[in-house]
Amino acid sequence: MSTAIAPETPTEFDPTLVALTVEEAARRLGIGRTTMYALIRTGEVPSIPIGRLRRVPAEALPEYIRRRMQESGFVPTTAA
Repeated sequence: MSTAIAPETPTEFDPTLVALTVEEAARRLGIGRTTMYALIRTGEVPSIPIGRLRRVPAEALPEYIRRRMQESGFVPTTAA
């Protein structure tokens, strides 16, 4: 009897990636693929072409979240 190794699930987070697929970027933000493409199309989230592929720089996602927080007036609470 052989033991099979389970393939990586698409929801695993790999912090070493510097460029994400559109689907990976959408998953990290918790949004749909179509919404992610809309954010890219409007320029809210930058993307770069690599060959025939489209990739989202990993650091673009925290920057996008920070910008959205500032725009919404979000004030983080400080730990006591």
